[in-house]
Amino acid sequence: MRIAILGTRGIPGRYGGFETLAEQLSKRLAANGHAVTVYCRRPFTTPQDVVDPGIRRVILPTISNKYCDTAFHTLLSAIHVLFIDVDLVLMCNVANSVVAWIPRLFGIPTVLNVDGLDRKRRKWNWFARTYLYFCELLSLITPTRIITDAPPIQKYFWKRYRKRSTMIAYGAQVPEGTETLKDFDFPPNRYILYVSRLEPENNPELVIRAYRETRTDWPLLMVGGNCYDPKYVDHLKLLADRRVIFTGSIYGEDYWRLIRNAGIYVSACEVGGYHPALIEAMATRNAILCLDTPENRETASDCSIYFRSEPSDLAGHMGRLLQDADLRRDLARRAENRASSLFGWDEVTDKYEALFSEMLTGEIPAPTPPLEPALAPRAEIEPAHLGMSLGSAEDHLLGLRIASKADNGKLAGRSENHFASSRSETRRRS
Repeated sequence: MRIAILGTRGIPGRYGGFETLAEQLSKRLAANGHAVTVYCRRPFTTPQDVVDPGIRRVILPTISNKYCDTAFHTLLSAIHVLFIDVDLVLMCNVANSVVAWIPRLFGIPTVLNVDGLDRKRRKWNWFARTYLYFCELLSLITPTRIITDAPPIQKYFWKRYRKRSTMIAYGAQVPEGTETLKDFDFPPNRYILYVSRLEPENNPELVIRAYRETRTDWPLLMVGGNCYDPKYVDHLKLLADRRVIFTGSIYGEDYWRLIRNAGIYVSACEVGGYHPALIEAMATRNAILCLDTPENRETASDCSIYFRSEPSDLAGHMGRLLQDADLRRDLARRAENRASSLFGWDEVTDKYEALFSEMLTGEIPAPTPPLEPALAPRAEIEPAHLGMSLGSAEDHLLGLRIASKADNGKLAGRSENHFASSRSETRRRS
């Protein structure tokens, strides 16, 4: 199959869950013999990045603004993809439903991963929320199929719109060689870790206020940033005491070192489906504190202690975990077992691959309505060379310049691998 992935900031993953999905999925699909193209954004990616050699990247410009970034870049990507040879498009983010019709109009089946209910994020103003609700409605008709990443989100689309979706979760794979805290001056297993973009709906302020009420010499590491609203990060720093360490965004091996050696992991995200960082914390054997939401309970089940959206409640649970090493070990063991049994990237890739194959062969069984989630108990444009082939090994640059921090881009080539069914027959079905 020839697959294009659109709508993320690109690979390597340096931003959030969709970028992790694009990186992990694309390298596994490429290893399985498929031709994979991932569309990337400046300034989040550069031609010098090290990526799997089997993946082709197309780096296009964007508008560096939180309201226009995704929409503009995906529009460019949706136009550019018409000029390369692909069998199927995977788009990420419900906001991209407004352009999902473009590849479909030209006969390319399009799958949209809607993620969580993005319109509920507190960072958006009323206009952005209205627009995202409009995008949610468009997602019912513009893509060929939609993917939801957690049972509560699948249930929402079914109960509200009677829209059937394919539920595919995120995965986690812990890299080897990240067992020690190399290059970090933190005591292993004696710090509290928070990992997320520093945005209101991820509740970093709640975590900091709760930590201020907790008497401990364990530092609190706040890993993440906010490239669109640095003033909010400054506000958080004013709230924090000297025990709180803001590391900024950390990726790759250093990220895994921090998460593997944490004593307690706090997940406070309130919007979205399965949160990748939470799954990774489970896979790395962490004692976890989770904000009490249906999605988080669906993810962590009985391997977490759940807190209400109140600093005093989180502080109480935090103090309890700090004093009870046996409870920390028990939660960590259960979390690792659950992650290994439910959230593997190989299994995630198999599900995507099966869905793509069904769509391209025309054998598309209707997705079943979602089951009730089993929650844990409450007690606890100028395209570069329009005629280029997938076999080209040259870098291809897009000449268009839009306000951004970086001004280089490339298209890395790979060998062509055609899917058995004809492209023309496939496009008639879409």
